[in-house]
Amino acid sequence: MSALWWSQSAARSHEPVAEQARSRQAQLTKPPGSLGRLETLAIELATLQGQPNPSVDRVWISIFAADHGVVAEGVSAFPQSVTGEMLRNFVAGGAAINVLARELGASFELIDLGLAVPIDPLPGVRHLAIAPGTANLRCQPAMTEAQCEQALLAGRQVLLGAAGEGAHLFIGGEMGIGNTTAASALACALLDLPAERLVGPGTGLGAQGLANKVRIVNEALSLHLPACSTPLDCLTRLGGLEIAALVGAFIAASQFGVPVLVDGFICSVAALCAIRMNPSCRDWLLFSHQGAEPGHGPVLAALDAEPLLSLGMRLGEGSGAALAVPLLRAACALHNQMATFSEAAISGGAR
Repeated sequence: MSALWWSQSAARSHEPVAEQARSRQAQLTKPPGSLGRLETLAIELATLQGQPNPSVDRVWISIFAADHGVVAEGVSAFPQSVTGEMLRNFVAGGAAINVLARELGASFELIDLGLAVPIDPLPGVRHLAIAPGTANLRCQPAMTEAQCEQALLAGRQVLLGAAGEGAHLFIGGEMGIGNTTAASALACALLDLPAERLVGPGTGLGAQGLANKVRIVNEALSLHLPACSTPLDCLTRLGGLEIAALVGAFIAASQFGVPVLVDGFICSVAALCAIRMNPSCRDWLLFSHQGAEPGHGPVLAALDAEPLLSLGMRLGEGSGAALAVPLLRAACALHNQMATFSEAAISGGAR
């Protein structure tokens, strides 16, 4: 496989189907536009899936876990051992995303890209061990080029499985202590914004901790930006293994023709990086919610994204995206099952 697989164009959407979906919406027993975003969502999903009757029955959720060397700088309220402990919780079915995945009847998988604190192999987890977490991005590149490419490819491999199983929708989630620092640094580099604009409290830092986090990100940017000539450079130097895997998954989803429902701040930064690396993937990305991290708004604005929900969330794990799935399912059900004016023998339909 070419080392530049991520630059290959996304699958094409289906414009003839889009016309069919728009025509059907115009004939349903409601005033035009009265269901608002639900109408456009149904049309968008039909266009991407190439199906006049879109569906999101088969949802595929993948959680990517990895650690971050920058935690040594005191940027998190929790130790790195929590990443492995949360993996155990995921396996036991006790995390928020487990509950939501069960409610949705979604396929669910866990990918460990590299932990700083070793754990015994867990059933159902793919332990890839690319590295024991990233290096400290304040002092050196977070990843080598080879590690970043391995993580990108790990995301692609996930989509091979999801597409092969006929997934209607892909959700990527993340777990990694310190990953809001890496995501903030990456977003600053991609958007040319100072840390003060994007860095937030993450897992719950106080004012002093937040000030330290801003300082660390600014120092990292000063170190790495002179060497960042491409989005891949930015990802390699400032990102994380799980963030790179999300980037790879989002690009591969677009290439395999699987719509993506993007989760919160960290996943949105991965989406931004994916689009910078491959602009053609943008059409395949839907955005679930705007979270509480202050950087999420500017990132969504840069993506020209219209999130479905705003619930003040900052959990990650794919949880915000999972919560938005019922809205997509409702949009599909309304589109597919409502009567047209002619079927209901009601006057006033579109001509």
